[in-house]
Amino acid sequence: MALSSVDHAIINRALIAASHEMGSKLIRSAHSPIVREAQDCSAAIINRQGKVVAQAELTAIQLGSIAQTLAPCLALFPVETIREGDFFINNDPYHGGQHIQDIFIFTPIFYDAVLIGFSASVVHHIDLGGGAPGLNPYADDVHQEGLIFPPTLYNLEHDWNGGPLERFITANVRMPDATIGDINAQFAANLIGAKRLIALVERYNVEQLSEAMDAMLDYSERRVRNAVRKLPNGTYYADAAVDDDGVNKTPLVIRTQLTVEDESLKISFEGTNSQVATNLNCPLASTVAAVVACAKSVLTDSDIPFNDGVGRVIEVSAPFGSLLNPSPPAPVRARLLASHRVFNAVMKALVQVAPDKVIAEGFDTTTPVCLSRIEGNDYNIYLEILGGGYGAGENNDGCDGVDSPLSNCANIPIESLEMDYRFLRIENYSLIPDSGGDGKHRGGLGFERSYRVLQEGVSFATYSDRFEIGPEGLFGGKPGGLASMFIDRNGEKIDLTSKMGCDLQKGDLLVIRTGGGAGYGEPEKRSADRIEHDVSEGLTRLQNR
Repeated sequence: MALSSVDHAIINRALIAASHEMGSKLIRSAHSPIVREAQDCSAAIINRQGKVVAQAELTAIQLGSIAQTLAPCLALFPVETIREGDFFINNDPYHGGQHIQDIFIFTPIFYDAVLIGFSASVVHHIDLGGGAPGLNPYADDVHQEGLIFPPTLYNLEHDWNGGPLERFITANVRMPDATIGDINAQFAANLIGAKRLIALVERYNVEQLSEAMDAMLDYSERRVRNAVRKLPNGTYYADAAVDDDGVNKTPLVIRTQLTVEDESLKISFEGTNSQVATNLNCPLASTVAAVVACAKSVLTDSDIPFNDGVGRVIEVSAPFGSLLNPSPPAPVRARLLASHRVFNAVMKALVQVAPDKVIAEGFDTTTPVCLSRIEGNDYNIYLEILGGGYGAGENNDGCDGVDSPLSNCANIPIESLEMDYRFLRIENYSLIPDSGGDGKHRGGLGFERSYRVLQEGVSFATYSDRFEIGPEGLFGGKPGGLASMFIDRNGEKIDLTSKMGCDLQKGDLLVIRTGGGAGYGEPEKRSADRIEHDVSEGLTRLQNR
């Protein structure tokens, strides 16, 4: 019997709710602060054909490419060979993955021995081996960044829970309790997804569930095509740039050509910078995810499910061997810096066709702070993703002190951080006044986070951007403020570059200052009420007005 519109709505909302519950389970079950506090993870429900139908609203860059990460697994291990208890694992940047630290786990879901779909989870793991604890800023190739798990099929009973895969990982990472604990959280989240899918089949049946999943994909596709159809046909060009590759002080240009053809979009990155020797290379899966995230956020409404139906409308290409589609074994750890500039470039192209729906550039930079120390025979590794200011929009100021659109991580509360990492203390965590660009609507403010080093033997590593090229304003808005970082060592200021690592001394104060977002509209049109609010809240200094 065909499903009614009410049944379709029930299944639709149940699948979305299941993916959100998976995300909550993942966060609550995780071992590492980067997951349980910062929420650097994602979860999704996938149909029998390997297409994402529902996903938790967590880390956008991970969400947009889950189907691409599953596809090489299914190519090697067809569905008819999969059995209950099996699972796929993949973190290979050159076979559908993004960067090595993001491990994707896919659990097949069966009902009466019939495959009905997959549950999927991805977590950013603090340490997966490699040439340095937590983050190796000087990796020459991808192998120095950690363990690579190519698309592979394992069995939970035979290979995990003390089995060979778990023992292999334990022997090759610096913090095995954290890594194994976070992988177990992924299995727990996937189990929740499986239970919810099976409950739907028990209420309906396999065919009706499959029909409803197909309808969800078709609905998202139809809504996105309707939005694209309103745009003028043509090809539109825009560029964005990363400051440098960490060695040569030459900007890395990302060149975008966005073509609107009736009800579809084609985005090409022909002419983009060639791949580089450092870790800023961006695997194609991350490039696609950044494009889709930007296009959907600008052109559609939040009520449209973010699933693989959206991707049917958008075709993405990037030259092989370029920054956005590198050839192996190029290192890729810092791929989000280029991904953010993809987001910026596509947004700037969309300014030309949907000027009332875009926002100005934000800080839009992933700034991981990695501090590590050997304590006895064990490593203790702190890793946190810092954000900055959002770009302003037509009707709003940019958000202050939040992560960027593609990574979307929360901050680790100071109390939790200092409890887990006794070798450091936070001495300042505050917004930076006037770091957002002026405009009718101002850009969001960046912030400072300062770490006092309490013990010897602490190492620091990071990659960041916007030290040289600030975010651009729109329609008369001013650029956002630049980022910087330095060490205060007994009163001596030691300036640091944006992509580097070094050893710290006991007593050092490591100061990280992130950049602000750009303004939207002419500053002269800003209302007196908004200016007064900014002054009263300490977001601007009166003498600057």
